[in-house]
This record gives sequence, structure tokens and C-alpha cells, in this order.
Amino acid sequence: MGERLSRARVQAFIGRDEQLARFGEALDRDPQAPFAFYVYGPGGIGKSTLLRRLADHARAAGRPLVELDGRFVSRDPADFEQAARPFLDAAGTVLFVDSFEHCQWLESWLWHHFLPRAADDTLVVLSGRRAPQPQWTADPAWSRLLHVSELEAFSEEQARNLLTAAQIRPEIRDRVLRFAGGNPLALSLAAAAGSGGFDNQEVWAPTADVLRTLLAGLIGEVPTAAHRRALEVAAQAHSTSEELLASVLPGEDVHPLFSWLRDLPFMESTHRGLYPHDAARETLAADLRWRAPNAFESIRRRLADEYLRILREAPQERVWTVTDDLFYLFREGETLARLRSWSREEEVHDRPLHQDDIDVVLRMAEETEGPASAELVRYWAQRQPEAFSVYRLVDTGRVVAFTARLALPAPADPQDVATDPVVAAAWQYTEAIAPVSPGEHIGVSRFSIYPEHYQVPSRVTDLSSSRAQAEAARARGRAFGFAVFRDAETWGARVKGTLEDTGARPRVGEYTYGLFGVDWRHLPVEAWLMNFISATKAPVLASPPPVSRSAFDQAVREALAHWRDPGAFAACALMRTRLAADFSDPVGELRDLLHQAVEDLAGDPRGVRARDALAAGHFTGAPTQEAAARRLGLPYGTYRRHVRQGLDLLCEALWQRELEEPG
Repeated sequence: MGERLSRARVQAFIGRDEQLARFGEALDRDPQAPFAFYVYGPGGIGKSTLLRRLADHARAAGRPLVELDGRFVSRDPADFEQAARPFLDAAGTVLFVDSFEHCQWLESWLWHHFLPRAADDTLVVLSGRRAPQPQWTADPAWSRLLHVSELEAFSEEQARNLLTAAQIRPEIRDRVLRFAGGNPLALSLAAAAGSGGFDNQEVWAPTADVLRTLLAGLIGEVPTAAHRRALEVAAQAHSTSEELLASVLPGEDVHPLFSWLRDLPFMESTHRGLYPHDAARETLAADLRWRAPNAFESIRRRLADEYLRILREAPQERVWTVTDDLFYLFREGETLARLRSWSREEEVHDRPLHQDDIDVVLRMAEETEGPASAELVRYWAQRQPEAFSVYRLVDTGRVVAFTARLALPAPADPQDVATDPVVAAAWQYTEAIAPVSPGEHIGVSRFSIYPEHYQVPSRVTDLSSSRAQAEAARARGRAFGFAVFRDAETWGARVKGTLEDTGARPRVGEYTYGLFGVDWRHLPVEAWLMNFISATKAPVLASPPPVSRSAFDQAVREALAHWRDPGAFAACALMRTRLAADFSDPVGELRDLLHQAVEDLAGDPRGVRARDALAAGHFTGAPTQEAAARRLGLPYGTYRRHVRQGLDLLCEALWQRELEEPG
């Protein structure tokens, strides 16, 4: 079956000749061929399809493969190394990492520490939405070993070949080609849907609306209501296994439902289950939220209930994965937006405290909170070393932060109360509000010290928060949970609605701290986490829904491509962003705004040539990009470089306008 699938992929594959040729040279052990291949481009441009084709090529050449998905890569480099171990040990292995943007924080570590240890005759292929850091392409040591490709849309000939091979009717084919602009995702969905699902009046454009139309044609009539619910689960869950589907849809025979999901062309498979392509997920979720908002919330609550059950019962090694799945559901919530950074800069991973870490932990505590706090760190490291987590940068391994989450059984230990004013204040609060019974305990997130980003939302606070909430969900007999913040006023606003301000302001050395808490006996963890859901606002249907940065950038590119055709421009995704929300003549005014934004690039010395390239390619009537380059008297490669720079500057400028609150 694997060979049949491989042959089918080869027959259906279109374009990407340069990438196939260079990879073929590397498989043939050409001494001038690259060792590392880095493919990047926007969502839907065909990166995963290309990686599957390259993997088939490597498999046919008899090479052992390691295939990883960045969406499910651990934060700890040691886990990545374990998963990719054959690449270090077995000669000839080819390592593929798809969706690399989801673990981009590994990039420096890969180049510095992992790839130089590769076994003989190995190759590596990385694929993601972001370009590699420029130092690697500029590094003389890597420049001959690294091949970087930015995937672009299909040419008209390639797009026509794809639709012809799919037996799309010519009258529909022409409209698809006119509007899709060579977008491989839109073209592939149209090809998979075939001609039967679309009438002669269909209008095509590579926008969210068209993807919705394509998806509807591709799925056709959903066989049953159960199939529809299965699709809605997959649209929200981070990944969907058959077991998860059975839990969220009790009473259904989920085996045929899961098989049906797996056969949908926009579904991807990993070791953890199925997930839709990003653009398809956004389309399905937005459609469900608009069409059936109550069902949207109901499914999310069912998923949250199941994740909480797993969180309570799963083996320890699964806890953090389930926590990530849980918070993925709530990523749009107002509460999480206040409390979490969602940053991938300076990515860290945590490890238990070791004796060798004590000196650096004490030094960080003294530098940040003073010697009195450092002595308390020493005290608790001796009393509860298991409560401490030490955070290291992924790329260098340098220790940058630590946290301590204490578990303190009732009755209170007099020595603890006499030693630590913060712990004393926590016990005093419990006595005043609702005393803790013997056999119960309180949890205190006592220290969170990241000197470079002290007590501001960061990856350390993100991870520590996830750990604390996972521990609260799994703990038996936890009566209270407490968090400690030096800037009580700022953090009081951030945690409002999730933690209660106790009013206590204990002093340690020269600083006072705010103590915030929750009584888990009166507000179970399940109900507390559901507050995140209720704080998530659905988009107001009267105004444009929020758009991700990657989708916005793609919308700008699409609008530029159709700028000279007002009819096609009217169907562009950029028309449904906040940029055009208040225009009385949306098409005319947005076209003017786009034209002026390109002109404004010349106000920056870096943008003069970029402005000229964009204007020549989109505003002056040049029939092709090659003609625009000739009009400017530039080599085509130089022209393309100016276009890419111009698009980066233009998208950033328009994105800042998109983020502005309407006045």
C-alpha cells in the first residue's frame, strides 16, 4: 500500500523541479550537493506536499528516514535528539522536519550542536513558514552545505496541468486559474473536489470564502450529523485521535467517522492523531462559530472536560502534552492574552533542580529580589527541592530562570511560618477564610525569577503557569492555590477573574509582595478553567473577524496581484479585514490605500527600490513579473529580491494599521 501511495504522489506531483533535482543530487552522493535543505513559504504553498515527495524519493533510494512534525516537538532539545537518534547513529539517514515554524526556537541549537554531529552520508530537510536566520546562509562554513528555497505559487502552466489532470471542466478551469493565482492549496482542493460539486455560476478566488466553498465542494454532503460533529471536533482539537473522538462523541461508532476524517485531503496525520491544514482549520472553525455558536462552545467544553480527565489520570509523561492541548483551546481568550506571552523568542525548557544549579539559582535570586529572598530560596531548596524547576535556553543550555511551586500540608509547619513571611501570610489567610483540614494542603507558586524578564509575561511564566495548573488538576486534597507577585497592582489586573487578591502584602527584605489565591474546595479546577472559555469572545459578526499575521500577509499579496482588476479585487480576503471596515467605497478606497502604502515605502531609504519593484509589477500594466524586471532594467533575481523586501515592508506597515483600534 505504501508503494501504491508513493506512485500516486509521484504521478500527481506538479512542479518544484529545482528542489527535486538538488535533492536527487544529494541522494546520489554528489560531492557538490548540499547536506541541508531548508524550504519555506506561506501556508498552503505546498511545503508538506514537497516534503512527502522528497521522502518518497529518499525511500525509493533505500535510505532510512526519520520524519518529525514541528507541531509535536517537545520544548526540550534532548527529546528532539532522542526522536531523531538514527540521524546521529545510522549512516545514510535522511531527517525530515515539517512545520518547523512551530519549533523555530530549536534553530540555533540545530545548527550549532545537533547537525554537526550527524552520521556519515546523512541529509536533513527542514520546512516552515519562516526563512532561516540570515547568519546561516551568510556563514562560510554552511553556505556550501545549505540549500534554501522559498516556494512560490504555481505558474499558469503548472496550475493548468494540475486542473487538467483532475478532469476539471474547462469553463470552471478557466475561472479557477483566473482567480486562484497559482495557490497550490486552492488548486488542490478544487482538483480534489472535481467538477461535479460546482455549478456554472461559481466564482473563484483564493480567499477564506473560496476555501470555504472549496471545502464544501470537497466534502460534499456530509453523510450524517455524526460526521458533521466529528469534523467540528477536528476543527478545534489540537490533534484528534480515535480515542479522543470516542470520548467527545459518546454513543457514536467513531471508527468509520475517524476513517472518513483521515481520508479528507486537507487532513494531516501524525503519531498523535489527525489535524486539518491551518487554512482549512481556520475556515472550518470560523464557519462553525458563525453557523452554530452554541455547538462551537459545546464541543470546546467537551474537549476541555476530556483533557481534564486525561490530565488527572494520565501518566506523568503525558501531563505537559495534555496541558498544551487544553490551552490550545483557549488561545483566543482575553484572560490568556493577559497572562501568557505565546512568544517563541528565547525558547526555554525546564528541568528539575540539581545540586549543580544551586549557586546560579541563589545568585539570580539575590540579584533580582535581594539577599533575604536568596536565603529563603536556600531554605526551600533544602526543604522541598522537588518543588523547583530550572529553565535553560534551548539554543545554548544557559540557565536563565527558576521557579518553585511549594506543596505545604496542614497543619502549618511552625518553622516554615517563622522563616518565610509569604508562607506565613498564606496560612494566615486560610485561617481567616476557611481553615485547611488535616490531610489537605495548600499550593504556593512561591518563586518565579527570570532576571532578564522579571515577572512579566514570558515563556517562563507560560510554562510555570501550565505546570501549576496541571499540578492543581492532579492534586488530591489541595485546598488553596496561591501566587506571589512583587508588582501587585499590575498583576492584580492581569489575574482579575482567576485569582482573588488576598489583600496581604508580606515584606521580604526591601520588597513587599502581593498574595493572590483561589479556594479549590469552593471553585473546582474544572470550573476555574472554564472561566477561560467564558472569557473567550467570538468575533462580532457585524465587523471583520480577526485574522492571523500569516493570513493577513497572504491577503496583502493576493490584493496586490488583483489590484488592476476591481472585480477580482472585490473578492480578496483583504476586503474582510479591519483596514476596509469603515470605507464607504471599500474597493476603491482600499485600492487607493494599497497604492499609497506602496508609494510610502520610498520614505525609507531602504524602500525606494522596493517601491519601484512593487509598482512596476502591479501598478504599471507590465504583463508579467519578467516584463516588470525588464522595464526597470534589472536582472530578474535582483528584481525578485526587491519585491520580497517590498512585500515584507508593506505587510508590516499595513499590519500595524490593522492592529490600530478603530477611532
